[in-house]
Amino acid sequence: MTGYAGATASGADRGGPDRAGAGGPLVEAYSLVVFDLDGVIYLIDRPIPGAVEAVGRLHAEGRAVAYATNNASRRSSEVADLLTGMGVPAQPAEVLTSAAATAELLRDRLPEGAPVLVVGAEALRAELRAVGLRPVSTADEEPAAVAQGYGPQVGWSDLAEASLAVRAGAPWYATNTDRTLPSPRGPLPGNGSLVAVLRTALGRDPDVVVGKPEPALFTTAARRAGTGRTLVVGDRLDTDIEGARRAGLDSLLVLTGVSDAAELLAAPEERRPAYVSFDLAGLFDPAAVVAVPGRATAGGWSVTEAGSDLVLDGAGAPLDALAALCAAAWSTAAGPRVRAQSPAAEEALGAFGLDG
Repeated sequence: MTGYAGATASGADRGGPDRAGAGGPLVEAYSLVVFDLDGVIYLIDRPIPGAVEAVGRLHAEGRAVAYATNNASRRSSEVADLLTGMGVPAQPAEVLTSAAATAELLRDRLPEGAPVLVVGAEALRAELRAVGLRPVSTADEEPAAVAQGYGPQVGWSDLAEASLAVRAGAPWYATNTDRTLPSPRGPLPGNGSLVAVLRTALGRDPDVVVGKPEPALFTTAARRAGTGRTLVVGDRLDTDIEGARRAGLDSLLVLTGVSDAAELLAAPEERRPAYVSFDLAGLFDPAAVVAVPGRATAGGWSVTEAGSDLVLDGAGAPLDALAALCAAAWSTAAGPRVRAQSPAAEEALGAFGLDG
């Protein structure tokens, strides 16, 4: 068996806490916190436990807050109303949606009043109208572009019209390519799954993907906030965390939505967060957040390699175990299959769903 030492910069090198409990609250290092919504603040239309209190505390401390979502089924004003109805006071200007960003991009590239074939919800049509473009529904209307976003009523006929329009030469814009979206019943097909239908039919990718992991939503939020450091909080490695890294921003992965510990251990470098916590308590409680990767022998834990497995031994805080596992998994070809060597390790793996 071979032990590992942490191979990359610790949280202390980034200007934040090195690990749980080592210093003040994580949020004190940042002037702006940008939240993803689905899987972080709410699931569909229900607030995630602790989210209302966390955002309320940020407001009480006078800290700037913004929301960046790939969900193109609601306008910024509708999202703000939804949040406010949940007990999270929000202004439309604080909400950045992929639908609005797509509309603004098309406005800059098309003449006023140009027809755009829309595959998606009414929110995307409304955003296009708001910038002076004309939403249409069929390829016969000779659209200047196709805009595809998530909509629960999208069907075969919508995708067929989009396919015809793209084949006729209309550029294809996707608001986002999230394969799934979270729900209380588990992950459901997202816009990326619908984009995949057209990708299969057309034999090519969209011309432009607007939302995360593209950095535009995050860089816009940071620019609006002005000076100071920005922390992105998300639940998806492939959109929130990768988008934050592309924007040059620190990120916190919360395990309340799509990405889990197994996905974290297998994450390529461009999808690795700076910090991990179970939920938004990690913003305020140093014991509820950990910088990743940690050290493979630290916090009472040790991680060693045994063939193609990673073996966790010792005892300590579960988040420290996860940081140690990240250190090993991200610096070796072994894993990310893990197994326990001690009863405490077995319990820690169970807390992260890694015991199966």
